[in-house]
Amino acid sequence: MTISQLFNVANLFVLPFWTLMILLPNWKVTRRIMESYLPFVLLAVAYLYLFINSITPENAQALSNPKLADIARFFADETAAATGWIHFLVMDLFVGRWIYWEGQKTGIWTIHSLALCFFAGPLGLLSHILTGWITKTFFPKFQQNEVVTVGERAASSSGT
Repeated sequence: MTISQLFNVANLFVLPFWTLMILLPNWKVTRRIMESYLPFVLLAVAYLYLFINSITPENAQALSNPKLADIARFFADETAAATGWIHFLVMDLFVGRWIYWEGQKTGIWTIHSLALCFFAGPLGLLSHILTGWITKTFFPKFQQNEVVTVGERAASSSGT
């Protein structure tokens, strides 16, 4: 598999997880899939493969004491750029999963934060933190009622 093919496969690989978390967050299949660490393991293996293939002694030395110009030169290489991109995919999906589970536990609305996290990871995280703060500060009863509703939904979908 070429670097370009691996890059394309990794991009497509994450889409079902984001789709489920954003569009079908309360579906029991979504919950079951998002309980697994397997997506992260698979992406991390792809990352490891690219990382090993992108590190040269010169790159290792430059990255050990990074300067912006050195990082820019490193990412000018296609393998290094793919490595960095898959790093983003893994970490953004991991943060998205955390946001998803926080929403499931607390009842805080997450669709907007997950969409932002999908496109710009740290902005989605910031959005979720702010949404949680706003909900707790201005709508404390909504959150408490929603937690019960989410818990009831989880219990009813598991058959208990």
